Amino acid sequence: MVLYEVNLRVDAGIAEEFDAWLTPHVAEMLTFPGFEKARRWVRLDPPEAEAPSVWWTVHYEVDSMASLQAYFDGPAARMRGDGLTRFGGRFDATRRILECTGGD
Repeated sequence: MVLYEVNLRVDAGIAEEFDAWLTPHVAEMLTFPGFEKARRWVRLDPPEAEAPSVWWTVHYEVDSMASLQAYFDGPAARMRGDGLTRFGGRFDATRRILECTGGD
């Protein structure tokens, strides 16, 4: 199991529209092989120095690194491009890949 984490900083002025886009985007991600579950988080303590922004994190549970790599090699460019086309430079995204090494 790997955790694919996407962190989003969205200009407050487009947050509602972005959220309306993000909901079906996450649902589509769950149609890709190996993507088993997603959770969305909103940051409650955004940095004060930042321009008015809304911060989200999406955690995708993926069954294996091979499935995640298949996503990167296939639909990832299209999925990322859709957000860039719609919202241009009004959001930032960073990503991490984590693997569970113990616990439940």
